[in-house]
Amino acid sequence: MKKFIAVAGNIGVGKSTLVEMICERLDCQPFYEPVTENPYISDFYKDMLSWSFHSQIFFLTHRLRIHQDLVRTTGSVIQDRSIYEDAEVFAHNLFAQDKMSERDYTTYRSLYRTLADYLPPPDLVIYLRASVPTLLKRIALRNRDYERQIAPEYLSRLNDIYENWIEHFTLCPVLTVPADALDYVAHSRHLELIINKVQEKLTGKDEVVFTREEAERT
Repeated sequence: MKKFIAVAGNIGVGKSTLVEMICERLDCQPFYEPVTENPYISDFYKDMLSWSFHSQIFFLTHRLRIHQDLVRTTGSVIQDRSIYEDAEVFAHNLFAQDKMSERDYTTYRSLYRTLADYLPPPDLVIYLRASVPTLLKRIALRNRDYERQIAPEYLSRLNDIYENWIEHFTLCPVLTVPADALDYVAHSRHLELIINKVQEKLTGKDEVVFTREEAERT
């Protein structure tokens, strides 16, 4: 039976890596974040208040297209960051930081909610939770130029918004993975624990827990 899984989490938490690893093990097709360059991004960084709405509409449109493509795919799929995060985390943060006007945010939210009502939700969201020090460490390891200026305060603010969003997310079950403790890249046993939870917990909310004995066997 086809399954639709979305992997959610803050910048640098390891979403793409986990998507790739799960796809290799469970024979799923991955759907990653849009690679098309945002034509508004340069203007956005020069004047966020004037261009945040345009930029977020661009991201929403591309995320919607990806969502439609994965729904049409016959086999099981895993998505790297969902359409819900664009609105509930990143657009919300822009508005909260006065980088998007109330008028633009209201219009954006209205469009997002209308689209979301027509989208089949995932069967499971895997939420990767990590502290700011872990995020900064992993961001540094992947060494992307455009991420070098990301401030710890920004990541902390996004973490808070993510936690609030996931707490109130009800469209499907959520599997919360403590990414500070589980290094699924370095330890195959940690990956096994996550995959087992994914297979077993496609209903209800659950947080990955592993015993000291299990950790010592990695």
